[in-house]
Amino acid sequence: MTGRSPRSIALITALISSLVTTGVVWLSHVLFGYHTDIVELALVLALSFIASWLIFYKALQNFIYNKIKLIFRNMHSMKVDKRNFKLDMREDVLGNVNKEVVHWAEDRMAEIEDLREKESFRKEFVGNVAHELKTPIFSIQGYILTLLEGAMEDPEFNKKFLMKAAKSVERMTLIVEDLDTITQFESGNLKLDLQKIDILELCKEVIEIRDQEADSKSIEIEFNKQYDKPIYVLADSFRIGQVLTNLVTNSIKYGKEGGTTTIGFFDLEDQIMIEVEDDGPGITQEHLPRLFERFYRVDKSRSRHQGGTGLGLAICKHIIEAHKQSIDVQSEVGKGSVFSFTLQKAS
Repeated sequence: MTGRSPRSIALITALISSLVTTGVVWLSHVLFGYHTDIVELALVLALSFIASWLIFYKALQNFIYNKIKLIFRNMHSMKVDKRNFKLDMREDVLGNVNKEVVHWAEDRMAEIEDLREKESFRKEFVGNVAHELKTPIFSIQGYILTLLEGAMEDPEFNKKFLMKAAKSVERMTLIVEDLDTITQFESGNLKLDLQKIDILELCKEVIEIRDQEADSKSIEIEFNKQYDKPIYVLADSFRIGQVLTNLVTNSIKYGKEGGTTTIGFFDLEDQIMIEVEDDGPGITQEHLPRLFERFYRVDKSRSRHQGGTGLGLAICKHIIEAHKQSIDVQSEVGKGSVFSFTLQKAS
């Protein structure tokens, strides 16, 4: 029966069944002498055919629909959203199967494309890690080889090269520590110590620590207005200190000589928004979406020359998101950049 429709299969089955039924009636007439005329025999044949066709068609239809339901369940179990599916017997089931198969294929293609993007990101990330570690490793190797080739005997060169090697080791340590911090945040192993803190006082501490660095570029760090009262938020003091330190440090590094870094606080009902603004060269729009990615640098050569691991903003993003808040950046070329993040108010 391969290739036949359910209707034709039921038709053939009903015809055979009705002929068998009619044959039984006729045999009863022959063997037992029951009186049966042609009209009765035809009526029995017709009724038997109709009843058999309805029964077999319905049974076959239910059998096929149940198989299709199984296909639907298997397909939907593979989908992320796992939406409940309910078959409408009035619909074109085979047509729906075709649509679902198309949708399933489209979903798989989207997943494949997503995996390709992740693979590309992984390769880029591994390449960036290798590049960031390669520079200090080669420096250390060069200093040690120079010492082994005779500079060890000269006390002046000895100390100078060992200090440079130590600085390169320190840079490698910072990269590894930052990577470890990000990994702990992503795996959920790094827990926050949420407390009621005065974010205004924390900012003053950061400014005091970075004051000398700002003075070297004649950059003034100030608040957008006079704040006389504490501003309390629910946060991890150490981690938010990291965020503020990173943003203020960046504003000094990339701000213009003799410029200003401005810190402001804005009340958003249940939240406090903190802004760190500089009047530096700004960042083009094409770079903004990727600014919080690990190792992403707007100006690679300039950024590496100025130091840093390239992980600061990525860590900031993880810290703020761990607080269940958001961080953002707005910038305009020639006018500067504004980094802002929110924190939950504390009463």
